[in-house]
Order: sequence, then C-alpha cells, then structure tokens
Amino acid sequence: MSAMAQEHPVQAGPSEADILLAGFLDLATPEGFRAELIEGEIVVTPPADGDHEDYIGLLIDQVGQHATVRMQVSGNKGLRLSSGGRCPKDHAIPDATFAPLERRLFRGAPPWMDPGGVAMVAEITSSKAMQDRIAKRHCYARAQIPLYLLVDREESRVTVFAKPEGDEYTEVHLASFGKPLALPEPFGFELDTAVFL
Repeated sequence: MSAMAQEHPVQAGPSEADILLAGFLDLATPEGFRAELIEGEIVVTPPADGDHEDYIGLLIDQVGQHATVRMQVSGNKGLRLSSGGRCPKDHAIPDATFAPLERRLFRGAPPWMDPGGVAMVAEITSSKAMQDRIAKRHCYARAQIPLYLLVDREESRVTVFAKPEGDEYTEVHLASFGKPLALPEPFGFELDTAVFL
C-alpha cells in the first residue's frame, strides 16, 4: 500500500503593502511629529517652523472672517485616501482641513476618516515641497476633495486647484504673493496673499 500526498492549498499571506500599512497605522509617533504614508514609505516629519504656522494661522483667519459658509477647520485630521493612478498615498494629514460647520464633520470621526464632505484641504510647503506640489495634489483630486489650496513658500505664490476629475484637478488658479486669489464657493472671497510677504 502506498501513501498518497495530500494537496493543501497554499494560503497567501498579507502583501508587503498590507504589512506596511498595518505598521504605519500602529506607529507611535512622538508628540508633535507627523507621520504619513507616501509612495510606500513611512515619512515622519518634525514640528513645523514658525513661519509655516504663521501662514496657516493667517489662512484660517481669513477663511473665518470672509467665507460665505461658516467653516470648521482641523490642523491634525488624518484622511484615509485611495492610492492608485498618480496617487501614491494611502493616508495624509493636511496642514488644514476645512468643512462646513453645519456638518460637524470632525465630531465622532475616527483618527483616519474618509474625506467625503471636506470642502478644502490646504498645504503650506516645507521640507518636502514636491510632495505637496505633486503627490498630494493627485491624491486629494482622486479623493474628490473639491478644493486644494497650496501656499508655496519657495515659489512665493498661492495656488487653488478646483474641480477634481480622476487624479487631477481640471481648474488651476494661482497668484503671486501680494496679488489677490479668488476662492470658489463655498468660500466665495478673495484671499489676500499680501499677508504672506
């Protein structure tokens, strides 16, 4: 009598991307530091410099004073994104995330929330300016976030990207520091960029 080998299906383990994502989500980042998963790498950045925070404060102040719809803002809201196409990111923490106050979008939201309902995200360039200019732009468009505002300190200009389609915005409006920049509804006002000089 001969013994027959039994075939057992080979079970695939988690993919490298799944392992990386699990490690990222379990990461204990030091207080004040920010971690993002960008192009398959966990990127940890130190607290921002004073000028970066000054620009964010000036932007938030103008939105609070002039937007046609009252906005709620978060500076630490993790957004769960869908990588693919030209979007390499799975998770991002914009410098500022704006949502209509009446929606109370942040209340009860998990640390990494779906971006549905977000009106605009804003980034102020820092040490990784190319990620703000390219990778994040594609990811925010892919997530169907209606507006992406980029304050580019190195280029001395502000850009608002609007009308996402696929992983790109179909409208781009920019202004050099010192020139006004119209923000579409639900903001509906001209951003004074002279404050960034």
